[in-house]
Amino acid sequence: MTARYIQAGELADAVTVPDAADSSKELILSSPATVDYNSPGASGFGVKRAGLVIPGSVMLLVSPRCCGRSRLLDGGAYRDRCFYLSIRQTDMVTGRYLDEIPSACAGICECLHRKPSVILICSTCTDALLGTDMERICRKSEELCGTRCVPLYMNALTREGRLPPMALARVTAYSLLSPRKRRSRECGIVGYFSPLSDTCELYPLLHGAGIRRIHELPRCTDFTEYEQMSAANFNIVLDTDASAAAADMEKRLGIPYISLTRTYDAERVHRQYALLSDVIGAVLDDSRAHDRACEALTALRRRCGGMRCSIGQRTGGNPFDIAVMLTAAGIEVKEIIANMGDADLPYIRRLAALSPGTRIYPSLSPSMFGFVSSGDVDICIGTDAAYYHDEVPSLDLSADFEPFGFDGIIRLCEEMCGYA
Repeated sequence: MTARYIQAGELADAVTVPDAADSSKELILSSPATVDYNSPGASGFGVKRAGLVIPGSVMLLVSPRCCGRSRLLDGGAYRDRCFYLSIRQTDMVTGRYLDEIPSACAGICECLHRKPSVILICSTCTDALLGTDMERICRKSEELCGTRCVPLYMNALTREGRLPPMALARVTAYSLLSPRKRRSRECGIVGYFSPLSDTCELYPLLHGAGIRRIHELPRCTDFTEYEQMSAANFNIVLDTDASAAAADMEKRLGIPYISLTRTYDAERVHRQYALLSDVIGAVLDDSRAHDRACEALTALRRRCGGMRCSIGQRTGGNPFDIAVMLTAAGIEVKEIIANMGDADLPYIRRLAALSPGTRIYPSLSPSMFGFVSSGDVDICIGTDAAYYHDEVPSLDLSADFEPFGFDGIIRLCEEMCGYA
């Protein structure tokens, strides 16, 4: 089997993703997930770890052993926050495991030194196929253990649906917030389960515009601080997967939201900040950060021009957007290993004009089992691309702090220059 790819030039006039790159048209290879032994949620942020961003929360994973096989959350900071209720085949046939969930939740509360803020009852595709009413199970569990219980769905069957698992996990993560008086000089940043980098210019820009407090879920140290998020006057949404959560907060809490797109196009970042200034009615002076990003791009072009790279999907950004930026800076993007959707086509069309020969490998295609490194790559961006090219240096941009705005551009340029 040979890994299947499409050249960017072939998609120059595409208005929809072709069948050859559509993951819903065939069986899928769970990549890049399996590169990290990431079921839908172990390494990085998947459903399980995402739910535990809520301060003081614990999780009960109710699943067959095959679905709960990942134990990466058992150690370190999650040692006393993850519990498992293993389902056997007879349990599924009889449904008797459903009666064990409330008592399991009560047992969790009894064994912990401190009462959890919430118990996340995490179910899998098994319960989705069985039609289990997890809301009812949570109510029964709450009555027995006296602790708030909410459902968390690790259902890969909905990956191509209207509300995929990670979007629904974000709705759950903010679902415990209650209405309170909003404060005009406070706002929220919604989207990621890791905080933005401390050096991100968005923080000083907002402070300069009169925002005194910026709420960000991954920076909440306790549940009291988490509850204060509902005092935000508006939310800034940085990831499309968080749109449903932001809309839910607008409906329940009356908090409007503004969407920004993570991009590695410096001029587009500048335009977005100008639009944000208009919306909030305050000046965001991004000139200094803009100049630094332009200087970083100039240094990248000078030091790394002609470098050949492979870009994966786990990059801390849209891999096609990153490819356009690097190609414009003189980097030769040999290949992109990523699943694509219709929203990616504008980037791909721009890439086709700059580098029509760039190969795009659909990362979910089973043909990726036959991928063989060509040896013509100098550096990889993304842990999944590094898996396929383990002989060359790699950059991991999806670390514990999220890149965004000019800061993300500068970080990428500086890291690449470090390998020149």
